[in-house]
Amino acid sequence: MKLSNFNFELPKELLAEYPAEHRDESKLMVVHRDTGKIEHKMFKDLVDYFDEDDVMVLNNTKVFPARLFGNKEKTGARIEVFLLRELNQEQRLWDVLVDPARKIRIGNKLYFGEDESLVAEVIDNTTSRGRTLRFLYDGSYTDFRRKLRELGETPLPKYIKRDVTPDDEERYQTIYAKHEGAVAAPTAGLHFSKHLLKRLEIKGINFAEVTLHVGLGTFNPVEVEDLSKHKMDSEELVIDEKATEIVNTAKSNKRKVCAVGTTVMRGLESAVSSEHTLNTFEGWTNKFIFPPYEFSIANCMITNFHLPKSTLLMMVSAFAGHDLIKKAYKQAILEGYRFYSYGDAMLIL
Repeated sequence: MKLSNFNFELPKELLAEYPAEHRDESKLMVVHRDTGKIEHKMFKDLVDYFDEDDVMVLNNTKVFPARLFGNKEKTGARIEVFLLRELNQEQRLWDVLVDPARKIRIGNKLYFGEDESLVAEVIDNTTSRGRTLRFLYDGSYTDFRRKLRELGETPLPKYIKRDVTPDDEERYQTIYAKHEGAVAAPTAGLHFSKHLLKRLEIKGINFAEVTLHVGLGTFNPVEVEDLSKHKMDSEELVIDEKATEIVNTAKSNKRKVCAVGTTVMRGLESAVSSEHTLNTFEGWTNKFIFPPYEFSIANCMITNFHLPKSTLLMMVSAFAGHDLIKKAYKQAILEGYRFYSYGDAMLIL
């Protein structure tokens, strides 16, 4: 498979700028791999496709307000700083992206907040836009993290051109988010409401939780025609014993194991045992899944509609079959499905 196999024309108006009014009332396309049948439903109809003892695997990562705006010393130029990951808690070192990057050199200081109560010094260049910052802050580590949260804003994807609203803080977060560490939401999970989770629970569906802290690498454009040469950024992953037990029991009983999102699917496929069961895992994964690929754990998945040439579209094609996904995406465009983070959903059975 080549990069050009994953290109298609996406009308700009189908990129979702805002979420659906109610989480579980976005559209749901149901794609049946065995027959090729495609159905058009609402997300809350999900309940009809699952039975007692089936399992849904959720990613309980929590998005932190990773986008900060500061001013450069002397010139006062406004600089956007996107926090990627904490490198050293004690020294308050962070791996970040800066924009505009050409103005930011080693030794520069950046000031944040009206009162400039937070200062950062650039100590290294990592990539063209990447820098290592050391934050200078008088106060405990807890106070420092509180300050970052206070000054940061919800890291909506760049394609959303509008300003962040107070609603985004809640809506760009799953309702089951627990462990802070993601700089992008695991978007398939955004469609679940408390009411829908309750209905699934009453029907006897079990839930397993894993934590994969979504990094910006997920959205990095693929720039090589030969997909085997693309390198994914590493993301932190934790799969505990409770989750492996729930998933492996369902597998051995031939139940549905549904990966809620590409992040979950990547996490599960990063922890497969030689017997094709799920192992516990704590560490980093840079797994890149593209066709052809044999999946070992999940036998169905929920996912959003992805951008042309994205690694997410490649994974979904590997799972459902390239031709079926092409057909489904054509229909999605005709039917006005909304694409990307705040867009509509697809259930692949």
